[in-house]
Amino acid sequence: MTTVTSPLAGRAIGLAAVPDPVFSGAMVGPGTAIDPVREPSAAVAPVDGVVVSLHPHAYVVVDGEGHGVLTHLGIDTVQLNGEGFELLVSKGDTVVRGQEMIRWNPQAVEAAGKSPICPVVALEATAEALSGLVESDVKAGDALFSWA
Repeated sequence: MTTVTSPLAGRAIGLAAVPDPVFSGAMVGPGTAIDPVREPSAAVAPVDGVVVSLHPHAYVVVDGEGHGVLTHLGIDTVQLNGEGFELLVSKGDTVVRGQEMIRWNPQAVEAAGKSPICPVVALEATAEALSGLVESDVKAGDALFSWA
């Protein structure tokens, strides 16, 4: 069982509320999303593992059980071409839960006309594999869901 924790402080909301059909329709996988606090911060690793994918606006960490967790910082933020995002790790790094991954400013993302909402997705999982999905205010490191 893997516990996936929040990469950011904010409000945990259902994926259905994400303003992107790929995420809201769970096409990438099940999970939740964070409507982040509007202040500069660092997104952190939601699990212990290896960084297998890293972009200025998103990252995937795979844990020891082979569970891949995608954290996507904002919606359509790929269109910002990395502007306003600072990578703090590299692809292939081993990271621990809570380790800072990317610095960003949700307020600046919003000012650029993009949604700052951050999907946190269990890749290649079924909705039935997840339990305890949280919909409440969270701090970085608070449990979001369990993955069996």
